[in-house]
Amino acid sequence: MRLYRFLSDDDTSAFCHKVSLALSKGWELHGSPTYAFDAANGVMRCGQAVVKEVAGEYSPDLKLGEQ
Repeated sequence: MRLYRFLSDDDTSAFCHKVSLALSKGWELHGSPTYAFDAANGVMRCGQAVVKEVAGEYSPDLKLGEQ
């Protein structure tokens, strides 16, 4: 099965570390990153979709970050 996650965070090194951790666990980048101003909090936000092939069947109870 193919899993999908969308990672997001403020535009800091924490976001880069979040994406790097996912890549180190076998996730692959999917599409281009996004970058937008969060007016409610006054910060820039980043986002990146990642995908991963794993064995098994999908369940909504699946903890994507643990895959």
